[in-house]
Amino acid sequence: MDRFIIFFLAGIFVIGAVMFALISRSHKGRHSLNVEHFRTKCLEIEHQLKNDDKSSYHLCVLNADKLLDEALKCRGAKGASFGERLKNSKELFSDLNGVWTAHKLRNQIAHESGVQVSYSQARTALQQFRRALKDLGAI
Repeated sequence: MDRFIIFFLAGIFVIGAVMFALISRSHKGRHSLNVEHFRTKCLEIEHQLKNDDKSSYHLCVLNADKLLDEALKCRGAKGASFGERLKNSKELFSDLNGVWTAHKLRNQIAHESGVQVSYSQARTALQQFRRALKDLGAI
């Protein structure tokens, strides 16, 4: 009888451990986003874009890209770089090409000297980043 109780308790323990592991795995990657934080940051970036201030074009694109990367990290996207996280999360975006285009503009600004960005290009990139943040549920 004592063996039966020991096996019974061991079985319950094993089943509990397996259930715990399954529940933990099902919640992995489902990270909550602080929507108010992302909404506030997004609005700040959009208000920084000034038609008569060409330096604001570069800064806004860089900041919007960084904000999207932060949202991807909060969502648990895998990858060592923004590009890898974007590739690993491609199914989350309604316009992946638009996000890539905006990110490529960011890379030009960050890595190429003398890049000229127009107000229209910056505004379009911000719209793409905003849409991507909406797709992620960040705003």
